[in-house]
Amino acid sequence: MIHKIDMHHILFLDIETVPQYASFEELDEADQELYSDKTKYQRKEDFTPQEFYERAGIWAEFGKIVCISVGYFAYTSDTQFRTKSFVGDERDILIEFSQLLKEHFSSRRHLLCAHNGKEFDFPYIARRMIILGIDLPEKLNLFGKKPWEVPHLDTMELWKFGDYKHFTSLKLLTRVLGIPSPKDDISGDQVRDVYYKENNIKRISDYCEKDVVAIAQIFLKLRNQPILSNDQIISK
Repeated sequence: MIHKIDMHHILFLDIETVPQYASFEELDEADQELYSDKTKYQRKEDFTPQEFYERAGIWAEFGKIVCISVGYFAYTSDTQFRTKSFVGDERDILIEFSQLLKEHFSSRRHLLCAHNGKEFDFPYIARRMIILGIDLPEKLNLFGKKPWEVPHLDTMELWKFGDYKHFTSLKLLTRVLGIPSPKDDISGDQVRDVYYKENNIKRISDYCEKDVVAIAQIFLKLRNQPILSNDQIISK
C-alpha cells in the first residue's frame, strides 16, 4: 500500500512547542491550579508543578507552537525535496500553515505525514487552532471521519507494523535505518531554553526542518528507495 502513494501528494511536517510562558509564576492562580491537576499523574511525588513547568510545551492547553516546518517532493525532472518553516507569532504561524493546506494540499489525494504525528503534531495543531479561534482546514478536521478517511500518515505507526505498544524515537529510527541524524545540534527538551533564554528562533527552525527531512528519508526507506542526498534538499 505504501508503495502506491505518490510521494508528490504528501506534505511532511514537524512542529516545535514551548510553554506559553517562560516560568510557572507567570501563570495566574487558576491556571497554576489547572496545570497542577493536569500533570498530577506524570509528576507523581517526584516534581512540584513549578519544577515540572519546563515540560508544559507538550500540552496544547499550556503550550504554544513556535515553529512549523514542512517539506514536499517537488514536480521537477530530478528528485528535489523542498522545505519551508513558519515562525513568529503563533496565530500567524497557524494561519499561514492553514493557507498552505487550503491552497496546495487540499484535494482528497493529499496526505500529511509526521513522526508520532497522530499522537502529537496533528492534534496539537488542531487544538491550538481551536483555542485561537482559527477555522480548521479540512486536513485537520477529523470530526465524523472514519479511520480509513483520515488523511494522515505517521512514520512511527508505519514502523510499528501493528505492534500497538512499540514506541521508537525519530533519533533511534534514523540510526537503525542508516539515515543522517537530525539531532546534531539541539534536542527537543532544549527548545524551551533556546526560545526563552537564547531567543534564537532560527536555530529552532533549522532543527525542525532537519526533522522534516528525516521523516521523508524514513518514508523513502520504508518504500525501499534511495534516501535523499544533500544537494536534493532545498530550504526555501
